[in-house]
Amino acid sequence: MSKTAPQFMFDVGSPNAYLSHHAIPAIEQRTGVKFEYVPILLGGIFKATNNKSPAETLAGVKNKREFHDIETERFVKRYGLKPYTMNPFFPVNTLNLMRAAVAAQFEGVFEKYVDAAFHHMWGEPKKMDDPEVALKAFTGSGLDAAKLFSRAQDPDVKAKLIENTQGAVERGAFGSPTFFVGKEMFFGKEQLREVEEMVAGG
Repeated sequence: MSKTAPQFMFDVGSPNAYLSHHAIPAIEQRTGVKFEYVPILLGGIFKATNNKSPAETLAGVKNKREFHDIETERFVKRYGLKPYTMNPFFPVNTLNLMRAAVAAQFEGVFEKYVDAAFHHMWGEPKKMDDPEVALKAFTGSGLDAAKLFSRAQDPDVKAKLIENTQGAVERGAFGSPTFFVGKEMFFGKEQLREVEEMVAGG
C-alpha cells in the first residue's frame, strides 16, 4: 500500500512554519515519504476565516504567550533545531514572497526558493517585504530573483496562489502551518508527531 504524501500548507511569514520546515526532513527520512509543500497566503486565510495572528491573539492574555514559548522550546529540542530569530520587522507582508514561491514552482527552483525565503525571514531576518532587500537576499542565495519577482506578477501565478489559499480554507484550514494527510487535517507544528504517526501507519 502506497503511503499518502502529507501536504504542508505554508506561508514563509509564519515562524512556526519555519520550524516545521526544518523538522520535516527527519520525518521524511524516518517514514520514506516526501511532504508536498503548498504555498498559501496567510493573510488571505485570516481574512476568509476571520482569524488573527498569534501576535494579536496572545496579546494581553496572562500565561498564554509564556506557554507558547515553552511549547516552542520543547519542539526545538525534540527535533534538534536551532530556534528561529524573531524578525524585527514582523509582521512582514508576504504577498509578493508567496507569489514568487508559486513562480519558483513554475520555474523549477521551488525547493531552493523555499529554503532561501525561510532563511531570510527567520534564519537571518530581513525586511523581506522591501523589494530591494528581497531581491538582494534571493540573488545572494543563487536564485534569479529578478526573474522570479517578475514572474510573480503574471495572472497564472496570482491565480494559483488564490486557488491554493481558497482550497486550504475549504478543506478546513484557518492558519499556518496546516498539514493534510488525505482528508485528515492537522494544525500547528506540534501536530507533526501525529502527522508522522499517521504516515508511518499508512
